[in-house]
Amino acid sequence: MKPGITQLCLKRTDLEDDLRYVRDTGYEAIELVFSDTGVPSIDASAQELANIRAACDRFGLEISAILPTRRDAGSLLSPDVSERDKRIRILERGLEIAASIGVGALLLHPGALEASSSYETTWNHARDALKTLGPEAERRKCVIGVENVWNKFLLSPRETRQFVDEIGSPGVGVYLDTANMIFYGFAEMWVRELRHRIVRVHVKDFRRRDTAWVQLMNGDVAWPEVMRELRATGFDGALTSEVGGDEATMRETALRIRQIMTLG
Repeated sequence: MKPGITQLCLKRTDLEDDLRYVRDTGYEAIELVFSDTGVPSIDASAQELANIRAACDRFGLEISAILPTRRDAGSLLSPDVSERDKRIRILERGLEIAASIGVGALLLHPGALEASSSYETTWNHARDALKTLGPEAERRKCVIGVENVWNKFLLSPRETRQFVDEIGSPGVGVYLDTANMIFYGFAEMWVRELRHRIVRVHVKDFRRRDTAWVQLMNGDVAWPEVMRELRATGFDGALTSEVGGDEATMRETALRIRQIMTLG
């Protein structure tokens, strides 16, 4: 395993500046955000994508995953087919980018459950869209990782396992966030239930009594148990931080990820 960080925590105005900062603050992997509001661009040319890959190599950083997005990103959970199609087009473009730069995982925030629909209908729409995308993801050698987020959807590990299994493709798995279930569950239980379906991991921490995001190891995530369960699955990828802050905080987070890696 190695410490990583998402580009969402960075300035995203100059890629080389971001990469230098990530390397110098102690990280070994980066989750790149391809968008239409910062760099790198989701509409980058083939040459620009090659330059992005070369820049990451030059700074000695693994690209652990990518997050493709746009300002008008739609939602895979929307009852409106046009909104679902927006997100599907973004995923298709993300798979093209991933194949071009040799990245094996794509982060999917599926959107949010809407009261105007039903849970079953939302489930079926999202499942069917990802079932359709699965073969393309396999062909591109990139797994779409569905993240557990605060969106009123996939609220338990058993439900998440069923969702992925109904899709039935090695091109779709789970991008586990260690703290997004803290209000209603336990990270180690999610790992134990989801096992090989986990393709990437975000590390955050949360303190229930204060209803607050906190620095890693200062909250309620049971890190020794989480690491023990992750190792049991065979996971050996980046532990990707979503903890932002100033330079001192970023350095401290990298150090804490290294401490977490020794646990379990």
